[in-house]
Amino acid sequence: MTPLASTLDILEKLIAYPTVSTDSNLALIDYCAEYLDGLGARVQIFKNAEGTKANLFATLGPEGDGGIVLSGHSDVVPAEEDGWLSDPFQMRNDGERLYGRGTCDMKGFIAASLALAPAYAALPLRRPLHFSFTHDEETGCLGAQDLVGHLREQGLKPAVAIIGEPTDMRIIEGHKGCCEYSTHFKGLEGHGSQPDLGVSAVEYATRYVGRLLELREALKQRSPAGSQFEPPWSTLQVGRIEGGVAHNVIAGDCRVDWETRPVVAADLAFVKQAMQEFCDQQLLPSMRAVHPEADIHTEVIGEVAGLEPMSENEALRLVQELTGANAAELVAFGTEAGLFQSLGMSAVVCGPGSIQQAHKANEYVSLDQLQRCLAMLEGLQSKLV
Repeated sequence: MTPLASTLDILEKLIAYPTVSTDSNLALIDYCAEYLDGLGARVQIFKNAEGTKANLFATLGPEGDGGIVLSGHSDVVPAEEDGWLSDPFQMRNDGERLYGRGTCDMKGFIAASLALAPAYAALPLRRPLHFSFTHDEETGCLGAQDLVGHLREQGLKPAVAIIGEPTDMRIIEGHKGCCEYSTHFKGLEGHGSQPDLGVSAVEYATRYVGRLLELREALKQRSPAGSQFEPPWSTLQVGRIEGGVAHNVIAGDCRVDWETRPVVAADLAFVKQAMQEFCDQQLLPSMRAVHPEADIHTEVIGEVAGLEPMSENEALRLVQELTGANAAELVAFGTEAGLFQSLGMSAVVCGPGSIQQAHKANEYVSLDQLQRCLAMLEGLQSKLV
């Protein structure tokens, strides 16, 4: 069977697993684990706390550091949009394109990686080759955060990560982070005619928002020299404020939904520290002077680490050699690449399909894109021996 035929066979199986982020991915992970175990890979499965989902990390070749990671997420977004012309979880091949939920985002890359795994396993590998398949990327890279934690605990330090998100096989060397939060305010309800006897959660929430907007302006002054992002600085915005029950009732509860998209990790730390100090030193003392049980707490919805462009980037050089590209780009969407970078690895994003086709009805990846991906992965063989 040719690598392309094997890829199509595997991809059809992967699409048939409806691994929507709200549901389990264990059946897909078990399939991949059995497949790689059969090739002699050392397979580790890390389940989430509930035991309903899992990450897979499998290794071919020698033990030790310096390996190359082929990374993909196993979860997909729901397929509830109108307009699907076929079952989203049954792959449809029209001779040029492969349709189905996850074909480009991003089971196509996983299938291509698995299709080449027998060829890798037959080589006298001189450096480790790792397969990393995660859960819950679509809901905040939760699986990759856990996986990186396990790798850190094991002291394992791969050198390179190739994250196969759909980029039309263009090389992506950087993207901003995306960090989303809900900050909850607990005050003290009361009659609107006596505002001094209550603690208005809405009023304190507006003061909180005011401080966020001050920091938004401060972030513009922290823009790194030569930043290629647009805009070049870390951004911050407030998406929703919700609280209170009526005009004449002091609001006992309020919630502020906000996000920041940091260019560098230091900007995220700057925002979080500044907001914590503002709450601890100004808001909470004032609230608790009236109501000792008043509180502010921030819920982390998702923290997707950014991928910072690096002047020294082995992953970039490697993928440029494999694809023949001589340039790299930045993108607006987030990936798991920054989490791998946080381990001290170099990382790039490069995979088959277009992000324009992701999260839509009749999602597809073209056969041409899969063939280009396979050419890159076939070329990788010479870099492993």
